[in-house]
Amino acid sequence: MTELSPDQRDADARAIRRRGLTLALLTLTYFFSYMDRQILAILQEDIKRDLMLVDWQLGLLAGLAFAIFYATLGIPVAWLADRANRKGIIAISLAIWSAMTALGGLAQSFTHMLLARIGVGIGEAGSSPPSHSMIADLYPPEKRAGAMGIYSLGVVLGAALGTTIGGLVAHHYGWRTAMFIIGLPGVALAVIVWLFIVEPRRGLSDPQHAAASAAPMPPLRDGFIAILRTPAALHLVMAVTVTSMIGYGLTAFGPSYMQRSLGFDKEQIALYVALPAGVCGVLSAVFGGRLADRFARTRGLYMQSMMVAALKTLALPFTFAFLIFDEPVAAIGSYFLYVLLANSYLGPTFALIQGLAPVRQRALWAAITLLVINLIGLGLGPTLVGTISHMLRPSLGADSLRWAMVIFAAATPWAIFHYWRAGVLLRQG
Repeated sequence: MTELSPDQRDADARAIRRRGLTLALLTLTYFFSYMDRQILAILQEDIKRDLMLVDWQLGLLAGLAFAIFYATLGIPVAWLADRANRKGIIAISLAIWSAMTALGGLAQSFTHMLLARIGVGIGEAGSSPPSHSMIADLYPPEKRAGAMGIYSLGVVLGAALGTTIGGLVAHHYGWRTAMFIIGLPGVALAVIVWLFIVEPRRGLSDPQHAAASAAPMPPLRDGFIAILRTPAALHLVMAVTVTSMIGYGLTAFGPSYMQRSLGFDKEQIALYVALPAGVCGVLSAVFGGRLADRFARTRGLYMQSMMVAALKTLALPFTFAFLIFDEPVAAIGSYFLYVLLANSYLGPTFALIQGLAPVRQRALWAAITLLVINLIGLGLGPTLVGTISHMLRPSLGADSLRWAMVIFAAATPWAIFHYWRAGVLLRQG
């Protein structure tokens, strides 16, 4: 192993000393990413009326229009992140997608909104792959799931507070103002990210792989081949992809379903649904990550995947109850339990994938995973829910969206199988 210079050792010590701050800023960036991505969910009934859209167009805006650019550009961005300064990539990307979110508030047609959402997707492509790579370098394997669990708070908090802030602002001042309020602060955050995030040395928390971290960068195709030749990683990618397809489909149309079938308005969703759901999501992500770390120390890494399979199995009945119950209190209570049980999957999943990845391919593996997740999960989830609802509307009326979402939730056992199978393969070593 190559001996580090005093300057390199000082830089490593500084990176470890400030890794809490770095993780906090990466989580905040992810929060803005998800908030800007999901802001349409609470606004789309107003946008639908104002721009005269139908459900398949709403699904396209929330799904494929964003996902195609977000996912495919993630690969070249990850290739760059495995070679260049990662915090710079994140800061520039954050500024771009925040500005494009705000520009969506100026849209006067479906085409205008489509272009704005494409811009958001282009910007957000530069966030997660370098963030995953930095977290893996800052935290050792036995602490990585917990760190990834903290990072995944960006999802639940972004969805919760984006819905709360967007819903309240839109209720009082209109959907266009809500998009300005959600988008513009991210530009200021980009400057803070550039100034305060510490760029760690690659392989810092994996000293046994120090030589690999200094080796020449393998070709891009090797990242795809390596995942295909790692069965546990392949099952994890399949599991998180199916989970994301279901989750994105339900999340994109959740507020619309509550308005159409349960009788809520935007302000009620913002105050009485989004905030408690955010608390449940935070508890799920934090304690799920800690439980996963505990399993890794006491039983082995394979138990992290088994844990996710078990929690998703427990969550499934509450998912159906949320979508089938007509009584609002029972439906929303079931929704909170679903979020509490089901939202702990991201931290353990990405931690396991990063642990299986070669050190010099970590950002690339994250980007490949996100490519599949977002082309299929984010791209098809909302798009298909909107399309199925549009097709069912002549026969089911306002309940067409409810049953489109039930059809999607019924795919959950598929994801559970892949998490279970990944656990079996990880145990076999």
